[in-house]
Amino acid sequence: MQSLKTTFIIGVFFVFILGSLAFFINIEGEEEFSSLAKKDKTNKSKTKKKKEFREFEDSTVISKTDKVENEPSALLNDPAIKQAWGLKKSDAGRAWKVTKGSKSKIVAVIDTGIDINHEDLSENIWVNPGETGFDSKGRNKASNGIDDDGNGFIDDVHGWNFVSNNNDLKDNHGHGTHIAGIIGAIGGNKKGISGIAPEVSLMIIKYFDPKVQNTDNLKNTINAIKYAVKMGANIINYSGGGTEYSKEEFEAVKEAEKKGILFVAAAGNERSNSDQFHYYPADYKLSNIISVTALDPNREVLASSNYGTETVDLAAPGQNIISTLPDNSYGFMTGTSQATAFVSGAAVLIMANKTDFKFDEVKKYILSTGDSSTSLAQKTRTSRSLNLFKALTILDNDVAANGVVVRGPVSESFTAGREINNNTTEISSFGKSLIEAVSPKTKVNRVGGKQ
Repeated sequence: MQSLKTTFIIGVFFVFILGSLAFFINIEGEEEFSSLAKKDKTNKSKTKKKKEFREFEDSTVISKTDKVENEPSALLNDPAIKQAWGLKKSDAGRAWKVTKGSKSKIVAVIDTGIDINHEDLSENIWVNPGETGFDSKGRNKASNGIDDDGNGFIDDVHGWNFVSNNNDLKDNHGHGTHIAGIIGAIGGNKKGISGIAPEVSLMIIKYFDPKVQNTDNLKNTINAIKYAVKMGANIINYSGGGTEYSKEEFEAVKEAEKKGILFVAAAGNERSNSDQFHYYPADYKLSNIISVTALDPNREVLASSNYGTETVDLAAPGQNIISTLPDNSYGFMTGTSQATAFVSGAAVLIMANKTDFKFDEVKKYILSTGDSSTSLAQKTRTSRSLNLFKALTILDNDVAANGVVVRGPVSESFTAGREINNNTTEISSFGKSLIEAVSPKTKVNRVGGKQ
């Protein structure tokens, strides 16, 4: 009996010990879970805060040099022009026989700044007429510390820096200089490369600087767009973006639309379908936007690039693109940023060739005259990649504003996959009707409100 009593007491003791241990573990676990939950909530808050920013595409310089191999072109004598595979794929050489652009066409390059003294860019930098010459006291308006043109910005001779709120446009990354070179590096100067539009005016607007911390890049972007609108840009090139909708940014691009400004935007390097996961500002429901994804030399969309048959308009060269870099150097970068610059340059050529064209007509011809490709059928709205020569020559063959080609007694409408040559017209069966894809009467499949 005594043994049974002893056993019972020992059992109760162990039950008490185990219960206490379980209670302790449970409390500690709950505290740990609570701590993790708070940490997760904090992380989500930080993530959400991070998404409120607009970032430039994190392109890195693949190689850099201050000298380029002398491979002259038959048309332009820039040494490295044959290293620029994108120029060949987009048929730039033949396009330049039609036009090389015009200094009267202004492209606002919203990016990381620029090397305004670069040997291959300086002559194509936009100059604000209100901040040049001399004031009433004989001082140079470009450096007199006065807002001579009354636009709210002091000495904004070539553009504005919205990061530091001054006229210092120095490029501390290289991305902006690279983009500017693709659009409008000087052609035929026996130096470096040539831009898509060798004759153009590049308005430089800086919204990002890796050396300046804790800046609101989205706010800078919005202010940059407003500046471009105010100062009379014909085209806005924007190579950044983000996954969050911004009403203020939408309204800024909408104002550009009202002013007749074409907005060429990078589709993004998120490796995703933009139809499902939107990327802004490229995906705003506005008729002046061209969303551009990037191609490799085989005309395949890069694995890193966004795509979408409802949101991405066109593909253009974007892999290993040679262009200008700060300090009179040159190098290669990859991304939809580079592809976007190709399309901005194309818009300059069309505007220079057809000075009466509005932005919607320019957009239509860029989209409808590209090279059709079955591999792009599930990647873009038009199933096409940029072709500069076709855009210009088809325009010269009296294509009406409604997309109808008039050639003698024959009248033909553009259809997806159709290539128009001198003697033949071939129609493939893939892709949407280009009239449906690019007509301003067609509902644009982009998002216009917060999703």
